[in-house]
This record gives sequence, structure tokens and C-alpha cells, in this order.
Amino acid sequence: MTQKKPRSARGVASAVLDAHSSEQLAGLFRALADPTRLRIVSAVFDDEQCVHDLASVLELEQSAVSHQLRMLRDLRIVRRRKEGRHVYYSLDDSHVRDLFAFALEHIRHQEGSR
Repeated sequence: MTQKKPRSARGVASAVLDAHSSEQLAGLFRALADPTRLRIVSAVFDDEQCVHDLASVLELEQSAVSHQLRMLRDLRIVRRRKEGRHVYYSLDDSHVRDLFAFALEHIRHQEGSR
């Protein structure tokens, strides 16, 4: 096994997030730190869903689901598509899909190693 060389102080400083990026990243993780929002993300992981169907699947009031979707939409975690009177939600892009999938894989791996 090869050992990593310790990085110089300059090398570490260049790898440290700038203030703006760290705030953005913290906001993303705060949004995903809520169990209801994570359940919404999982519900739209493979296919778009309308608010009514999300409320039904999650067994929540439509207003509560809409409130959570607004936060997820503001952070570009989900996006919406309007069709007539219905609004459909899906994941914003593949980065969100990958982030969720990797995090889920990580916790399942942790649970399996106990």
C-alpha cells in the first residue's frame, strides 16, 4: 500500500472551498437533511410525479408537499413541468440523481457492515 504524501499548506488551501461554494453546498445538504424532502426525491427519482400523486404516496397533505417542493425547486433539486392544470415534478438533473444514489448506497453499505 502506497502512502500519500502530506500536502503542503498551500496545497491544502487551494483545495478548501471558497465561502460562496461552501454556502451553496451547505444549503443543498440542509435541503436534503429533511426526511420528507428525501422521500420526495426518492418518489421522483425514476419518473416525474404530480403533486396530487406525491401527496397520496407520501400520505401527506398537498399543501405540505407543495411547500417542500418549493424549497427543492428553489435549490434546483427538482424541476417542474406544467401540463394544463397539472404540475409534474422530476429531478433537476443527473447530478442530483447521482448524489442521492451514492448517498443511499453509502448508508446501505454502512448498514451491511455492522
